[in-house]
Amino acid sequence: MPAFFEAELWSLANPEFWVGIGFLVFMAILWRAGAFKIVAAALDAKAATIKTDLDEAARIRAEAEALLADIKRQSAEAEAHAKSVIEAAEEHAVQLAADAKVKLADELALRTRLAERKIEAAQAEAAAQVRSAAIDLAARATEEVLTQRLAGAKTDPLIDKAIGQLAGKLQ
Repeated sequence: MPAFFEAELWSLANPEFWVGIGFLVFMAILWRAGAFKIVAAALDAKAATIKTDLDEAARIRAEAEALLADIKRQSAEAEAHAKSVIEAAEEHAVQLAADAKVKLADELALRTRLAERKIEAAQAEAAAQVRSAAIDLAARATEEVLTQRLAGAKTDPLIDKAIGQLAGKLQ
């Protein structure tokens, strides 16, 4: 059986009884003084403050999520831009390499043609020098042979003059 129903609890000599009475009187005084309204108002103010803080936290979280999404979007854009720049640079490098190969081939062909022309000119000059030397030699030999054959015969001044002009005409 609970202690509330025992007669000893309701005895005026029981100190627990007087503590209970004192507590009820204290609560009545607090109620009469409006302490419960003050406590309720303080609790309501605290609840309002907590609600404001929660709303502010939700707003800040929404801003942070929006900022994170924006940063992710910017990061993706920057990565895509970097990829496109790298691809463009690679294509440009390939194009430059192809252009360099073409220029090198053209330069080599030009230098080969110039070298061939120089060789042909040198060959032509050498052939001309050999012909000139051969003509000079033939003219001198002819002059010598004619001089020896005609030395025994009577010399004619017209023949001597024609022999002297022979070397100039053969060149």
